[in-house]
Amino acid sequence: MILSMAIGCANAQSPYTENTFVLDEPANQPTATLADVHWLVGSWAGDAFGATFEEVWNPPSADSMVGMVKYLDGDQVSFYELMLIVEEQASLNLKVKHFDADFSAWEEKGEFVNFPLVKLEVDAIHFHGLSFYRKNDDELHAFLVIRGKEGVREEKMVYRRRR
Repeated sequence: MILSMAIGCANAQSPYTENTFVLDEPANQPTATLADVHWLVGSWAGDAFGATFEEVWNPPSADSMVGMVKYLDGDQVSFYELMLIVEEQASLNLKVKHFDADFSAWEEKGEFVNFPLVKLEVDAIHFHGLSFYRKNDDELHAFLVIRGKEGVREEKMVYRRRR
């Protein structure tokens, strides 16, 4: 099972991997709004986990941003993710739910993986164990912490805006 973590808040984060952080003090999450992460909005495609993916982020509305990911192995779906960024306690949380190709949920009903915001920069968003870096308007790099039997590793995902 994939378990992830991302990071970043002044005096409340520690490096986790080369490109991600851990939130040391949950009470010290940085102040942020959905407007701060608006640059994620759009349709993206890229490579990760030895396969390709498609990702879409809708613009903020009703105090949330909704995203969807489809991971592909050739022309077959490997798995899906539904994502939600919400403003909570004057900061942001990224909530993710995973699904097999047949749409069977990985997490139990009512459960999800939560990534609290750790750090916000002009061209980077750091959630606990997951960081997004804006290279330009048409390219993003993301780094996800994966914990497995072999230990902790960082997976890089390169996104290109779809036209």
